[in-house]
Amino acid sequence: MMMFWTDHDLSGWGWVAMVSGMVVFWGLLIALLVMLARGLNRPADQAYGPRLPPEQLLAERFARGDIEEEEYRRRLATLTGSDRVAPTP
Repeated sequence: MMMFWTDHDLSGWGWVAMVSGMVVFWGLLIALLVMLARGLNRPADQAYGPRLPPEQLLAERFARGDIEEEEYRRRLATLTGSDRVAPTP
């Protein structure tokens, strides 16, 4: 009479767990590599966006039409800390 050892066999949920674990592992590894490659390929001067003064950024938003003239003047007054506002660019 032969005895079969089945306690070391992956069956049913064991296969599901193994496949799921491998998919998660490879997904995380690939995501890590992509993030690393993107971080290393970014030029140093553009790492955190352009370094423009706030007044210039505000003027660019106004020129693009993102904000109205009243909002532009109010925000510019807040930035300069005065009630007197510079002329519209």
